[in-house]
Amino acid sequence: MTYEETLTHIYGLRRFGIKPGLERIATLLERLGNPHERLRVVHVAGTNGKGSTAAFLASILTTGGYRTGLFTSPHLTRFTERIRIDGTEIAEDAVCRIAGLVMAAAPDGTTFFEIVTAMALRYFAEEQVTVAILEAGMGGGSDATSAAFGILSVITPVALDHCVWLGDSLAAIAREKAGIIRPGRPVVLAEQQAEVLDVIKERSTALNSPLVRFGSDFGASWGTDGLDYQGMGRVLSGLTLGIGGRYQAVNAATALAAAELLTTVGYSLADEALRSGISQARWPGRMEYFAGPPRIIFDGAHNPAGALALAESLAGVPRRRLIVVVGVMGDKDAAGILGPLLPLTDEVVAVTPAVERGLSSAELAALCRRLGVSATDGGRVPEGLAMARNMAAVDDLILVCGSLFTVGEARSALLAQRFEPFRG
Repeated sequence: MTYEETLTHIYGLRRFGIKPGLERIATLLERLGNPHERLRVVHVAGTNGKGSTAAFLASILTTGGYRTGLFTSPHLTRFTERIRIDGTEIAEDAVCRIAGLVMAAAPDGTTFFEIVTAMALRYFAEEQVTVAILEAGMGGGSDATSAAFGILSVITPVALDHCVWLGDSLAAIAREKAGIIRPGRPVVLAEQQAEVLDVIKERSTALNSPLVRFGSDFGASWGTDGLDYQGMGRVLSGLTLGIGGRYQAVNAATALAAAELLTTVGYSLADEALRSGISQARWPGRMEYFAGPPRIIFDGAHNPAGALALAESLAGVPRRRLIVVVGVMGDKDAAGILGPLLPLTDEVVAVTPAVERGLSSAELAALCRRLGVSATDGGRVPEGLAMARNMAAVDDLILVCGSLFTVGEARSALLAQRFEPFRG
């Protein structure tokens, strides 16, 4: 099959929907020769900041001289972003070859995410990576990535999201995320609310898994020269972050703490690797700045907690007016996402992301008007972005937000790149 035919086949697996559980992925991996057993895996679970934290840690390890695999989801603009080694995306011909192997071995009913997870594990094993960083999907213990036994677990801030699947309370969601913790293996925990902290502490204690916590065992704060990190055994001042946004302090610190723990299991990482890795990390679509004119910021915050962090980061960005291009998914808390941002906003252009279950731009614009902000129905994402750019004066700022799918589509339009819309 060609690359396009391969993607069409893989994307077609969405008909099987989301089916938590490890039976299918375990069978598939066994048929593939258990590639995950040849890998040293770091799991990254949580709600917000998973991708950024994983990108920071991967950059540190690559800078330190280790061949590092990184598996993330969803992609922002193209499928190959999901599987990388040392920052380089998997080649299209490798996608075709490995997808063929995996799909031939897949049990009936195997889902899209299970197929892609198996592809990543097979590719990383073939390429003999030194360490594989796996970003969990929406879950934890029942997530396909959990089929691999990790040497270290990282849990980023947990918030209300995917409630239909994970539960409608922080404690319930935290219990699912905590399923990524392995007996006797260390856990790095980012800043958390009390309900989440209680669940993770209980799980770590039950499994005899050493727990290191942001704010207790490590931390970070913004100083005059950059980010200052206070770790278990390292102190690094004046760090420059390669990924924008003041909220990245917690994500960067969590990655640095994970790197410190990896030095206890055979990874030699000098201070300079930590410092350079943090500065060289890249993660498009998260407080990503384009100078313009007009100036544009892309940020994929897609739940209330992420939107609040985004609003706090915008406080330091000068502008005359803020024009927000927003598109959200129909199963998300649109009012909760908009809540922290609308008080800062002068004009909204509502758009409809080009994926299934995208909330209609007309409905979203009407919601913004009910919440007291002037809003225009911008239609599809490229047209809405063009409308906002025509509205903006030289000293205005455009923010594109509400969903990674909206951000990916708008970013592709701005850069005249191909966009592969898919939710999963």
